[in-house]
Amino acid sequence: MQIFHNPHFNFVKYRWPALIVSWVVILAGVVGIYLKGLPLGVEFSGGTIVIVQFDKMPGIDQVRGALDTSFGGGENVVVQRYGTESLRQIMIRVPQVGRESGTELGQAARDVETALGASNLGAFKRVGTEIIGPVVGRELTSKGITAFLLSLFFILLYIWFRFQFSFAVGATVATLHDVLVTLAFLVFFRVDLSLNVIAALLTITGYSTNDTIVIFDRVRENLRGTRRDNLNDLVNSSINQTLNRTLITGGTAFLGVVALYIFGGEVLRGFAFTMIVGLITGTYSSIFIAAAIVTFWPHGRGGAR
Repeated sequence: MQIFHNPHFNFVKYRWPALIVSWVVILAGVVGIYLKGLPLGVEFSGGTIVIVQFDKMPGIDQVRGALDTSFGGGENVVVQRYGTESLRQIMIRVPQVGRESGTELGQAARDVETALGASNLGAFKRVGTEIIGPVVGRELTSKGITAFLLSLFFILLYIWFRFQFSFAVGATVATLHDVLVTLAFLVFFRVDLSLNVIAALLTITGYSTNDTIVIFDRVRENLRGTRRDNLNDLVNSSINQTLNRTLITGGTAFLGVVALYIFGGEVLRGFAFTMIVGLITGTYSSIFIAAAIVTFWPHGRGGAR
């Protein structure tokens, strides 16, 4: 199957506009984090999630108002619909967890039930609870950062060994770019950074690197098979030669995660959203960012293995 027959797009021509767009998105994400903070899930911030099911679905503002007295309201208390409308379920997240052991571990969940019971919201029952203490949250944060940094290091090491250092730098910068752009969109849409989202980010690093390696492998083949001195033309030809494969692979994966986002339910929504953004930016960075770094690198043609 081919989307384009003998494509001859000049991708390298647009490397600077592409880099500028990426920098604008990343800087906007940094500003968003500075102003509003990175939205952290309960796994990293610590807190209690309570899922309640009502006999008659109340309004979100009514539930939030019932919790204001006990928990102070504000952005620290998250109230949102959970699952389909027919389930009549609401997810409530509060920062309090009590002690991390003993009888007070579930006190925040009981406080939520007490606050809801004292209001006029009707009959309800608790159908789920998740509790993460601050010590566990810090440990998960440390492990998440370590996993990501190790993945970047081994990607750099592998591509340096497999190709050459300029290619390794291009792939690593492109992968870092994908993660930063994805984090920016998490900030824009206020999607909580949870363990599912971390799993999606690590998946994106692997997908983006694989996509980049396919293009780099074609660049290496063309370097061996031609004596053309213009590296820009050679990189352009390599991208065009692999363009159908890149779009078909990315398109099929994209359709899968869109279906997961629509039908996967609230638990998988953050994972699916992260994958959607990551697949788009991963394809974009393989074509514009990684290849651009190689063309910028001094003596980029030397050292092909």
